Amino acid sequence: MVWYLVGGRRGAAVACAVLVSVAAAGCAQTVPGTPVAQVGSVEIAPPAVSRSDRQHDPAIPAELALPPERFPARYPAVSLPAHAVARAGPDLTGVPAGARVDPPGCLPPEQDYGPAGTAMVVGTDEKSRATLTVEVVVGAAPLVELAAHLAECDAVQATHRGITATVTTQREADPPAPVDGIGTLALARTVDSGSGDAQVTRRLQTRVAQSGDIRILVTYMVFDRAVSDPEGLGAVFRDAVTYALTE
Repeated sequence: MVWYLVGGRRGAAVACAVLVSVAAAGCAQTVPGTPVAQVGSVEIAPPAVSRSDRQHDPAIPAELALPPERFPARYPAVSLPAHAVARAGPDLTGVPAGARVDPPGCLPPEQDYGPAGTAMVVGTDEKSRATLTVEVVVGAAPLVELAAHLAECDAVQATHRGITATVTTQREADPPAPVDGIGTLALARTVDSGSGDAQVTRRLQTRVAQSGDIRILVTYMVFDRAVSDPEGLGAVFRDAVTYALTE
């Protein structure tokens, strides 16, 4: 009998016993013919199971999100509670919930912002108001569909409560994959809203990685002319992907 320990780093370990035995047959006396070998017990190791092969439970997005203590010191971070995740989503897409968009059909792709679908951890630079957001999505559509949406909807007018925002999105060079065998893409997005003294400009850079239906997005967002932090974005992206898919 062989015992195996199965379980994630955050879940309770489950002990599983695997026993495969083949009964041995002996001969009471010598008989003519070809001798038959006695067969002993055989141990079989369980197949390796990757994260993407496991059945997802409602807690898994939060379990896969980079913990706040792993963020750079410049960006003190917090895990968003479930009710705040849906409100944070439009900040990253640039399109408020319930907005009317032009061209039609350019609303952001549907996403489950509940705890079974999305988790977010946000770090904030208190001096510049810049934020670094790690977003983990479970049940995501193939990455090629997101790429097609970005190509079709690179310039969008989004109107909500009488205020129109212009959302401009450009693909950037795909970042190197921190983990073998996954897809990646990168985008830069500008969101201009309001007018005159009330005009606000948000600039976002997003790095995306996907394995199976698990998608990890890391977004750096600054306001107006604040300086970006490509090194910080790259470091958190690599750490977040590695943490979610391999640790």
